[in-house]
Amino acid sequence: MAKNKHITEPDVFGFQVRIVRRGKESSRYFSHKLWGNKGKSLQAAITWRDQMLVVLKGSKTRFLKPPKNKTTTGVTGVSRTIKYDHRKDKSYLCYTVFWVSYGKSRNKTFQVGNIEKVTADDELHAFRTARLFRSCYEYAIDNDLEFNDKIFTGWKNTRLYEDANLKPV
Repeated sequence: MAKNKHITEPDVFGFQVRIVRRGKESSRYFSHKLWGNKGKSLQAAITWRDQMLVVLKGSKTRFLKPPKNKTTTGVTGVSRTIKYDHRKDKSYLCYTVFWVSYGKSRNKTFQVGNIEKVTADDELHAFRTARLFRSCYEYAIDNDLEFNDKIFTGWKNTRLYEDANLKPV
C-alpha cells in the first residue's frame, strides 16, 4: 500500500483521511494545532487510517443490500439471463457480473451462446468464470487493490478458475 494512501492535506492546517467502502465514507480531519505539529498530526492520521482499514476489512456486512434482480444465481453480483436478439431471432444464455469501478456501476457479460446449442459444460464454464470474476473483484476491494478485469479477456478458451495462482477461488 502507498505510504499515505487515503490521506490528503486539503489546507495548511491539517490532514484529511477519507476511506470509502461499499458506498459508505469514513473520514476524519487531523489538525496540526490540535496534535501539536505537522509530524504528529500526520502520524495520528496514519494510525487512524490503518485502524479503520482493519475494521472495515473485517466487516461482516460486505454489501448493504444486494439488488433482488441481480442475484438469480445465488451469488451476489452474478446474474443468469437469457437475452433475445431481434435481428437474428435467437436467444442467448448469459452470465452477467455487476461491480463498481470509480463510483460507477459496471458489468461484464459472459455469453455462453445460442440457448438451443448450449451444453451443460459450456454453461458451467461461464458460471464458474463469472463467479471467479466477482470474487477477484471482492478480493481487490477488501484488500485495497486495483481490480484488473483484463485477465478475463479470452475467457471462453481458458479455464481461469483452474489456475492455482489466481486469487481467490
